[in-house]
Amino acid sequence: MEITEQQKEFMRKAIEMADNGMNSGTGGPFGAVIVKNGKIVATGCNQVTSTNDPTAHAEVVAIRNACVELNSFQLDDCDIYTSCEPCPMCLGAIYWARPNRVFYANTKVDAAEIDFDDQFVYDEIDLPLGDRSIPFIQILRNEALSTFQNWAAKNDKIEY
Repeated sequence: MEITEQQKEFMRKAIEMADNGMNSGTGGPFGAVIVKNGKIVATGCNQVTSTNDPTAHAEVVAIRNACVELNSFQLDDCDIYTSCEPCPMCLGAIYWARPNRVFYANTKVDAAEIDFDDQFVYDEIDLPLGDRSIPFIQILRNEALSTFQNWAAKNDKIEY
């Protein structure tokens, strides 16, 4: 795939978002831009430390902003430009948002070299629940199943 000048400009904007967020003390050195039909619809930078929200990664912030802007819970016909290869959480959020493509600049190895190493999360995902470093304890499944059964029977639900 040949990268266009416009695509490079969108990535430069994601990198600018990373620089701006980092330099303003908003959070770590990560930025993201969401584009639809050749126009930026939303941006985001890492806001973890400024909002005390461990989920406020640049991609998640940009996805939230884009969904508000587009009045949709999916990013149909959108591309995401992110200054770094997404972490496991952001990767999951991206798949749930269903964009067309993701462009990234730095790699997860580059991030690990500046102490943003997500390998432990990848390792934990592959472990059985009982072997993970944070205990996962199942309780009240039978009571919780009724909510799932009600969802399955609900006639006016919005599928996603």
